Parts: sequence; C-alpha cells; structure tokens
Amino acid sequence: MTGADQPHVLVVDDDDRLRDLLTRYLGENGFNVSAARDAATARASLAGLQFDLIVLDVLMPGEKGVDLARSLRESGSKVPILLLTALSETEDRIAGLEAGVDDYLAKPFEPRELVLRIEAILRRYGELPEPEHAVSSDPSDNTASFGAFRFDMTRMILQRGDEHIYLTTAEQALLAALVKRRGQTTSREQLQGMISGNAIDPAASRSIDVQVTRLRRKFEEDPKQPRYLQTVRGQGYVLYTD
Repeated sequence: MTGADQPHVLVVDDDDRLRDLLTRYLGENGFNVSAARDAATARASLAGLQFDLIVLDVLMPGEKGVDLARSLRESGSKVPILLLTALSETEDRIAGLEAGVDDYLAKPFEPRELVLRIEAILRRYGELPEPEHAVSSDPSDNTASFGAFRFDMTRMILQRGDEHIYLTTAEQALLAALVKRRGQTTSREQLQGMISGNAIDPAASRSIDVQVTRLRRKFEEDPKQPRYLQTVRGQGYVLYTD
C-alpha cells in the first residue's frame, strides 16, 4: 500500500529514541505515521487528523496513557488502541483493557511483533484484508447466534438485527475463540493461547476475566446471571449458542 491507502498510525510515547524508532520502522513497513510525545500533543493531532490506530505508551508525563484511552472511549472514539506497557506492570495492562484498549504489548518487544499486532487489529476492523486461509470454507463454522445476536467471524462483527455492536479487537478475538469452541468448556490459558499464540504471561488470567465481563455487557440481558457466556467454576468459560 502507498500514499492514501496506507493505514494512518499515531505513535504516542515520551521516549524520544523509541518514538523515533517506531515512527521510522512503521513507515518502512507500509504505514503512514504521525508521532506525539504526550497526551496533550496526541489530543491536538486527533482533533485535526483521522487515524486508523493509536500506539500508546502507558507511562507519560502529565496525562497517563490509560487515562487518555479511557477519555477517548468515554467521548465515543472507536479508533483502535494498542497499549505499550512495562513487562512487570500487570495492573497497567488490566487497567488498559478495562478502559477499552484493543491489545497490549509489553516492553521490551521486537518491532516486527508490533507490526504483526497492528496488522491483526486492523484486519479485525476491516482496514486490512484477511489472509485467504484465515477463515473456514464452511460459512456455518464462522458464524454463531445467541438470542437476538449474531457474530460473524469472517468480518469480526457482532450484530443485533441491523445494529452493529461495537467490540474492541481484544473482545472480537476472545468471542471468536469462544465461538470456535462453542458448547465446550475452555480454560483461561487455552483462550489466551488461541488469542495470542504466545506463552502465557502473568496477566493472562485476569485479562481474560476482564474481557469476559466486558463481552457479557454487550449481549447478555443480565450480565451478572449470564445465559450464553457462562463460567464453569474452577475450569474456565463456555459459550452456548442457539
């Protein structure tokens, strides 16, 4: 992709060296990149430009990354957010997921992994095409209905009738994993592995719990007494579909 076809990414990080590195690397890998050193500069950029994704550092002077993410979601912004966190800062990752970020990546990381994470998020939002092998050839394997809701894994869209229900990319990935194992109890560790393909990190179990709670609010009539996405005590979660 070139020019106007390139996804526009905003990198927000107060570390000059890392910000410049990411700006250059993402630019070399098919993205149009803008950069900001703090939340105030990022807000100014967001007010004047349209972005397809934000790469946001959790620790910055002034307004913190999680606070900026929460503020954007509360204002109605649906631009995907990938949060950069310190390896040991489990609470920051949990807070980010609760604030509505789409994914997180712990520092230090390989720049190539960041590119792959960004591409995965953009595919889920329809900004990049899916790989040909990404979905089953049987349409019934890629859809699930529960009550008035229908989830299409091909497009990663949750609908109630003609209404599209907003999901972050993390919520999309979790719901897709649950749909693939519909009717089967799946542990937190299994779900995390299906979503990331990576080794389990210390935040994995709590991250899954946070996303399950958020998902229930999207399609359960009573999230505290779920009908479809149920907890199997001591084992994990199971999604029941129609």
